[in-house]
Amino acid sequence: MSRASKLTLLGTSLFAGSMVMFVHFQQKYEKEAMHQGVVRDMEQQRIKRERQLDFDMQRELEAEYKKDQTVHDGSNESRGIGVGIGSGPGSRGGNGTGANTGPTTTTSVAGR
Repeated sequence: MSRASKLTLLGTSLFAGSMVMFVHFQQKYEKEAMHQGVVRDMEQQRIKRERQLDFDMQRELEAEYKKDQTVHDGSNESRGIGVGIGSGPGSRGGNGTGANTGPTTTTSVAGR
């Protein structure tokens, strides 16, 4: 065999061997990455189940507390606060509807 054919055979053999190794390591890396995705999905499902259990437990506690006691939503209207603003003592007139029915006076502050 000539020297050129030996170098060609050696070059193609090295190239083929390196491609086989590259593909092997590439597949190994992809398999590990896919496995990590499965592990991550399982962890997310576990966290979701825990959160759902916590939510269900809180819902049961809320139902139990509502059964035992009266619960208000905390808005001002449910306690009577803020109803009829503007018609109590110290107000500047009006009928509580927000309509301006009385005379108005304005003070100019431009000269100060």
